[in-house]
Amino acid sequence: MSVLVWIRRDLRVQDHPALALAATMGAVLPLFVVEPAAWAAPDRSARQWEFVAESLAELRETLGTLGAPLVVRVGAAEIVLERLCKTQGITQIVSILETGGVAEAARDARVAAWARAAGIEWTQVAAGAAAVAALVPVAGVEPGLIPTARALRLAEDRAAHRQMGGRARGEAVLASFLTTRGRAYRAERDLTGAGERAGSRLSPYLAWGVLGAGEVAAAAAVRRAERPGPGWGKSLSAFSAALALREAKAGEVPGHGVSEPERLAAWAAGETGVPFVDAAMRYLAATGWLNARMRAMVAGFALHHLGLGTGAVGEALARLSVDYAPEIHWRALGEVAEARAVDPLRLATMLDADNGFTRAWLPELARVPETLVQTPWRWSGAKGLLGRRYPEALVDPIAALKARRVGTERKGRRGIVVAGQMSLML
Repeated sequence: MSVLVWIRRDLRVQDHPALALAATMGAVLPLFVVEPAAWAAPDRSARQWEFVAESLAELRETLGTLGAPLVVRVGAAEIVLERLCKTQGITQIVSILETGGVAEAARDARVAAWARAAGIEWTQVAAGAAAVAALVPVAGVEPGLIPTARALRLAEDRAAHRQMGGRARGEAVLASFLTTRGRAYRAERDLTGAGERAGSRLSPYLAWGVLGAGEVAAAAAVRRAERPGPGWGKSLSAFSAALALREAKAGEVPGHGVSEPERLAAWAAGETGVPFVDAAMRYLAATGWLNARMRAMVAGFALHHLGLGTGAVGEALARLSVDYAPEIHWRALGEVAEARAVDPLRLATMLDADNGFTRAWLPELARVPETLVQTPWRWSGAKGLLGRRYPEALVDPIAALKARRVGTERKGRRGIVVAGQMSLML
């Protein structure tokens, strides 16, 4: 018997119970479906696809060493599955149970309806530990090309410093976190500079299942049992708690429209005139990543200070984020929308005390005195800067807080906690 393994957000061989089950049933056809309609959605971008494409290329190679290279097809999932099952005489499909967003749920409903009508048995198994030693391939199936971002008609979107896809890179990031970087996780993950190193940086690999959450949790538990030394215990506990919270998935939050597209564009480009917000948005654009606390801050600023719609803000953040996972992103954004906003000026004094981060991403402020970097409108030379080399502030941050009755950074702590879910940057 031949079995089709439908691979979705589980781009790995290790800890893959669907592959393990299929290997016991007969010849295996591992399949990834690239759906152009899904990638044309306003929450998708070329930077996300390039990470996925890199991961697919490595997965194909790994599966090839086991005997059954990854097959890639382009089209609507139900149509691709129907064609392959018909041409190969396949009556069994196996996949890992996936909790996605609204679009993913709608796709799965279409596939389930087709499978029932076609007499195809579709088995979805829970994620968990499983080993695959070898696979017998379904003969005569061409692997197919992995399309480029251009082929998918995705706009060019260069993130010069984004993380690269693939299992080998994910394992290297995990190893460096558990051996050296993770010791400072609890104390430094929110900082503008140190946070890039102290954060696990595992979120894109988890978002696409290049690494399984279970195997990451197990590796962290093993490291903790080794009693590695001062600082490690609390940091690994905090990491494990964040990982567990990340896996507590929920449905997608309905979005709302935006009435001021110019404000949205300025915010997304890092041109709001509020330096710490702009620096964070430019950093996100260049890297595809932003630490937890700051991602909640920029989202809250857009929603509360600028009054932008949840849907438009969420889509813009999603496009910039290599680690975008719909079911987590939208839940967290909805909670940030309901929470009290934070004061970006106060947060800057806490997370960027020396203004190093802000100056690095806003070279326009080079001449502004140190004490006024975060509030350049108070500088005596502002007339020659604002509206010329750097934009005037769209809103007065303090006045906007008072007008909307939003609280201080301490009162808005719920929004900060949510940021750990939003960024996925454990």
